[in-house]
Amino acid sequence: MRVNIGFDAKRIVRNGSGLGNYGRTLVNDLAEIVDQDIMLSLYAPDEGREPLRAQVKVSERIRFVYPENKRLKALWRSRGIVRDLLRDRIDIYHGLSGELPMGIRKSGIKSVVTIHDLIFMRHPEYYHWWDAKIYAAKFHKTVKEADRIIAISERTKRDIIELGGVDPDIIDVVYQSCGSYFKNAANDNKKQEVNARYLLPPRYIINVGTIEERKNILLAVKAMEQLPEDLSLVIVGRSTPYTEQVKQYVDEHRLGGRILFLHNVTNADLPAIYQMAEACVYPSRYEGFGIPVIEAIQSGLPVVACTGSCLEEAGGPDNIYVGPDDVEGMAQGILQLVKGAEGRVQRILRAQEYIRRFEGNNVAEQVLGVYRKVIGS
Repeated sequence: MRVNIGFDAKRIVRNGSGLGNYGRTLVNDLAEIVDQDIMLSLYAPDEGREPLRAQVKVSERIRFVYPENKRLKALWRSRGIVRDLLRDRIDIYHGLSGELPMGIRKSGIKSVVTIHDLIFMRHPEYYHWWDAKIYAAKFHKTVKEADRIIAISERTKRDIIELGGVDPDIIDVVYQSCGSYFKNAANDNKKQEVNARYLLPPRYIINVGTIEERKNILLAVKAMEQLPEDLSLVIVGRSTPYTEQVKQYVDEHRLGGRILFLHNVTNADLPAIYQMAEACVYPSRYEGFGIPVIEAIQSGLPVVACTGSCLEEAGGPDNIYVGPDDVEGMAQGILQLVKGAEGRVQRILRAQEYIRRFEGNNVAEQVLGVYRKVIGS
């Protein structure tokens, strides 16, 4: 029996990381394992960015579909797309970024939605009040439309149940796919090249992620005042207005010589920057999963992260977790993980063993299992 599966591909063609990576990885992996009689159609409001679109391995089983009327592309994704799904005889539609078009349940087309996090409901203070209301309204409508829901962590599943009143029996936890890219050791020449390019300090701990208020990097900056002066903090990520708040604190407390901000770091250079660090700090107040924690562990680093979301789930029991306002706890946690600290090597080895559950799980196979549940229902 031929099965046609459609996907919301907006993020696939527009987002370079995060939701975009999730979608591109999933559809490429699905294309490798699905039977000949399964067709994957990617519905995008426009062609987006060519370098991102080119990462999808288009073949006889995978194609892009765009709206005929590009002027109505915003409405098309939330409403008009259902007509095109019916035209194309789509059996299952998968909303990859927490949304489904209105009316899809009424159309008879089965649907699956992946929900990554509900930060806009747990912490609306990090959003414009109107945006938080819109996102929350979309969430409530989407969970009513969906036949099944994929949560990317147990934490997200609990949030969906609590904040959406959703039946837990229709929710499947399928972790994000984590490749092995950061496990590849950079050679000495590469490290020297990267060291010279970014003027890295001799000893440093690292943080990777957008420099925004929710990510809470100011906690780690404050902790630096309680750490040895020869230890620096390298912050890698896209700048936001919050960055200026962090830099102001750095200047006022004369930490400028110990805090290095790096923007626009290439994927080719990032593994070496990780591997030359002594530890990773990830003090985010809330995450749906926490991929940088896993990247750091793959790079051979121990991690200090924060309690309150899913980071303990991502990093496992052998890393250290402190409250998101606990400056002293953050400083003490770092001291327990830098080179020379007792038990550091054993912590790293146990953490690397723990994260194999994310590297080894075949996300595409698990998602196919969700589709089978939907078809069978």
